[in-house]
Amino acid sequence: MQVISSIPDFRKARSDLRGTLGLVPTMGYLHEGHLALVRRARLENDAVAASIFVNPSQFGPNEDFTTYPRDMDRDLSLLRVEGVDLVFAPSPEDVYPPGFDTWIEAGSVSQRLEGEHRPGHFRGVATVVAKLFNVVQPDRAYFGQKDGQQVAVVKRMVTDLDMDVDVVVVSTLRDPDGLALSSRNVYLTPEQRRVAPIIYRALCQARKLWEDGERSGESLRSEIRRTLEQEPLIEKIDYVSVADASSLEEVDTIRQPAMVSVAARMGRTRLIDNVLLG
Repeated sequence: MQVISSIPDFRKARSDLRGTLGLVPTMGYLHEGHLALVRRARLENDAVAASIFVNPSQFGPNEDFTTYPRDMDRDLSLLRVEGVDLVFAPSPEDVYPPGFDTWIEAGSVSQRLEGEHRPGHFRGVATVVAKLFNVVQPDRAYFGQKDGQQVAVVKRMVTDLDMDVDVVVVSTLRDPDGLALSSRNVYLTPEQRRVAPIIYRALCQARKLWEDGERSGESLRSEIRRTLEQEPLIEKIDYVSVADASSLEEVDTIRQPAMVSVAARMGRTRLIDNVLLG
């Protein structure tokens, strides 16, 4: 496994590969959710690349960039075991050299939900993913459904800018109690971790209502809020959404595939999760 930080060196290593290449973009501090993406890429491609880059441009001024969990040695050990061929681990200066001043604005799909609560977040995501695609030149790129809006933003960018890469979405991996795997789960206190699966339970309750015939978006949103508001350790609900799965516009009546999503805060930890309907 080659670990490369500079863009010219990575391009040289990429040019030596033959066959298809799958890319798994990450911010490191890997968990089983990331490794599921790597394993899927390994199955579907001749070679696999992973990136490890905590992207400063997608963090807001009061967010956790400096404290975001990092463990490069552990990450590399895990990727080596999974048979990854190339790891791209650039520094912020490699990705954003002096004078960098070009950004990708992802449009309306990025302005709702996370975009409303984290201004500028998806500009940073779209820009760094575009740069990764340019440097790595993957045939396929693998993302987790857990970050559902990120998936929608990347898909829209790939379509609108005619990028020659297939975006492969892998189902959310969860702990046995339903909590979606996330690097930020390490911030949870033991008590918060015990009750955090209520978010997934609320989403599942909404999905069950839909399976039983409920088609009112507002009824599903109200049911989710009612469940979450019963938990005192949830200090703030940023949003509860029932939206069109592609545009992420809120829907009154569910007539086509929808994404039901939640963002809520427990102490210093902000948890997001979603389920798909249809």
